[in-house]
Amino acid sequence: MHRLISISALALAVSACSPDTSEDTPVADPATETPAPEASDSALLYPLPTDTTPAIAADDLGVRIAALADDVFEGRGPGTEAGEAAADWVAAEMERVGLQPGANGSWFQTVEMVTQTLDQEQSSLTISSSPDAAPFEIGSDAVFWTKHQTELDLSFDASEVVFVGYGAVAPEYGWDDYAGLNVEGKTVIILVNDPGYATQDPDLFNGNAMTYYGRWTYKFEEAARQGATAAIVVHQTAPAAYGWDVVRNSWTGGQPDLVRSNGGEDRALLEGWVTEDVAMALFEEAGLDFAALTAAAAEPGFEPVPMDGLMASGRIVQTVDYAESRNVIGMIEGTETPDEFMMFTAHWDHLGNAADPTDPNFSFASEDTIYNGAVDNATGTSALLEIAEAMVAEAPARSVLFAAVTLEESGLLGSAYMAANPIIPSNQIVAGINMDGMLPTPPTHDMIVVGYGASELEGMLEDILAADDRVVVPDPLPQNGYFYRSDHISYAKLGIPMLYSDGGDNLIEGGRPAGQAEAADYTAFRYHKPQDEYSEDWNLDGMEQNITALYTLGLEIAQSDLWPTWYEGNEFEAIRQADLASASGAE
Repeated sequence: MHRLISISALALAVSACSPDTSEDTPVADPATETPAPEASDSALLYPLPTDTTPAIAADDLGVRIAALADDVFEGRGPGTEAGEAAADWVAAEMERVGLQPGANGSWFQTVEMVTQTLDQEQSSLTISSSPDAAPFEIGSDAVFWTKHQTELDLSFDASEVVFVGYGAVAPEYGWDDYAGLNVEGKTVIILVNDPGYATQDPDLFNGNAMTYYGRWTYKFEEAARQGATAAIVVHQTAPAAYGWDVVRNSWTGGQPDLVRSNGGEDRALLEGWVTEDVAMALFEEAGLDFAALTAAAAEPGFEPVPMDGLMASGRIVQTVDYAESRNVIGMIEGTETPDEFMMFTAHWDHLGNAADPTDPNFSFASEDTIYNGAVDNATGTSALLEIAEAMVAEAPARSVLFAAVTLEESGLLGSAYMAANPIIPSNQIVAGINMDGMLPTPPTHDMIVVGYGASELEGMLEDILAADDRVVVPDPLPQNGYFYRSDHISYAKLGIPMLYSDGGDNLIEGGRPAGQAEAADYTAFRYHKPQDEYSEDWNLDGMEQNITALYTLGLEIAQSDLWPTWYEGNEFEAIRQADLASASGAE
């Protein structure tokens, strides 16, 4: 879950910087993929509801949230017996409300994953002009890993080091930080965020609002495409939107990833971060001015700078453990244009059961070790099921896909897998709405759109809200790039217009101070803690209000021939246009 309306940007960042997968996510081989078992009502650990109605209703939402957040599912940990039982429950509930299996005749899409764990005692990274230099201190100076999955001991030596600015190749902005440079065998040093944020120039990239080129995920992907041996991002707190402690905590310990068809061989051998202090020392050692070059990197015409004299050497010793989980997918077949799809998504997983009380997320204020994830994301999954039940009764003209994906908390892995192994071709999906972590608040005057200014879906939502005297509120922290940090980004990268909207914080009774106080309280005391539990005292009227708006938007698209598009200049617009052109046979 990646909260936007919370007061605590750090808490947002803890979630948002979790390692996620790249655009080269592996494609499954249908000939070797084992079909997942079907749901069985008799085997369910928790009974299905018996008296929900097709209307979007707070009472129905409460029943489903209570079920998914129950201790019986032990925090819905992917790959665990109790966690996968929650996926069975979601599938059975999809069937009960009238959906059809959406994964080629099955309710499930199996997602194969690995966990790669660095042996810190045997692993090292050194960047220096001296052959006798000590390696970086893991955790305090640097963190690093590899996406290579088939080797347990990897190393490189004497790799030349090059500063490539923001490491962006962005043709729509006329920008190429790798122009004229061959980085094969080299180590690249990269700044986080993008030039628009650095300069606050509204005409450069997207100004203060981060683009996908500013995400660290993109920077590692691009470095790999360029052929770099190692890719190192410089951490700076303001442009990253989180402190070094978040980087250290996120990338030490087991790192989840999807099983890659090529074993990760197309990625750089080593990826990682260094602190700003370490980076400044490296620039000084190379006779370069860090401040001057970071300023130059944000200006058009920047050219990469060799860090003469510096050489990088590294070794990664790791263990690789394999597991699997499942995406749960249901659908409604359209009555008139069944080959066109409206899509709703939410993640069903959470953090599971902390068997080890020394886990850093464990709350010592309680002996409870189950991370129930009532808000994160039993709410979104319940909203998905609530909308599905209402949509079935409408028999929409277009088909509607409902995807409850897994492994979001492990870095958006389930949605990334579904995007790389599509149930439906992307050029047949008209648009999508993602629901993640809805706070149980009273009704509000507003709804927040994360990444506001992206697509026509926002204008459609504005019209729906206006009928109820409500408004859309733009993302108040666009520079932090939260649009790129939840499951919808996996589909946006395919070009599909996606909306990620949540309840606002301007309560009808109490105003914005009351709404912000509720968000701050959740972030401080329940977010990613065992205390994120369902309570019958929750006020779900605001959630009912917001889900009704999202349902209305989805139904409007499903009952029409509209194809909402990205706004001109959006980084996903060209991908979408090319994808739609390929479907129509256009050149």
